[in-house]
Amino acid sequence: TQPCHTTCEPIVASKHKHRLPCTLIVLCNVKIRLYQQALSAGCVYCYAERMAKRLQAMGVAKYRNGFQVTLYPEILEEPLHWRKPQVVFVNSMSDLFHPKVPVAFVRRMFDVMARADKHVFQILTKRSKRLARFAQKPDPTASGLVEKLIDGGQCTSSCAAWHQDIGRRGRLPRTVQGLSTSPSGGAPSLYWPENVWMGVTVESNRYLERIDDLRRVDAPVRFLSLEPLLGPIPRLDLDGIDWVIVGGESGPGARPIKEEWVLDIQEQCRKQHAAFFFKQWGGVNKKKSGRLLKGRTWDDSPPLPAPIKAISNDRQVLLGF
Repeated sequence: TQPCHTTCEPIVASKHKHRLPCTLIVLCNVKIRLYQQALSAGCVYCYAERMAKRLQAMGVAKYRNGFQVTLYPEILEEPLHWRKPQVVFVNSMSDLFHPKVPVAFVRRMFDVMARADKHVFQILTKRSKRLARFAQKPDPTASGLVEKLIDGGQCTSSCAAWHQDIGRRGRLPRTVQGLSTSPSGGAPSLYWPENVWMGVTVESNRYLERIDDLRRVDAPVRFLSLEPLLGPIPRLDLDGIDWVIVGGESGPGARPIKEEWVLDIQEQCRKQHAAFFFKQWGGVNKKKSGRLLKGRTWDDSPPLPAPIKAISNDRQVLLGF
């Protein structure tokens, strides 16, 4: 889930658990830290801030700025060199749509994810309003669009090779699928590649508007992270939502989650045909609390591409641990 209630290890999620070998936040298991300030109720006991300050005090170089937004663009393209397909949780300790993350950086990340199309990337944000501003859908063959991208230095050099026949193809080439500008040239917009899933955190009824913002995004899979779940959500509109992840808060000061809240959400998912994943009860000792609901685990998720399923058959699911 989001930085405010997950650990600092990147997550790979499917119907099987797998943890990437890295301990910093990530675009794939790339060391990119995009820290955020407290934004809503779910941020009160933010694990990421606590961890960042601890590592800063230990003198870890990449945490020299503590809990401030810090980008490492030089390693963004590492996923392009991974041989085995995998599912990558992009924001285990960050928010890509933080206002201090430049538009050009977001675009470059989408460019990398579009080109690394044998992997599935899962992005999660609390900043749904900024996300929605990226959700506009300009004509990808509009006159001058590719010229703007190339002249502005916002796509890879290989874009130029596709420039002459963009009209014939009727779509942006793979190298620029994740990049665009709005028709007015103002607010940024993004084309969502088929391998990029998008989610928002909704920890209580107070933040339901984030779901409406998510619905504006043309992502192949839209998901909700109801973690830390801080109260009942009795009227959850799941129209256009494919997946719901529910979990309790963990760590020092963890606020309790009630079983009736979880069961009600599970029933709403059943009625509205959304996949339901129960992550954990949480608490001060989340391992002791476990993740059994009605005597079993619930690990439903949207279908993954066949190559990733084949690789992941012997692995369990980890979402934001």
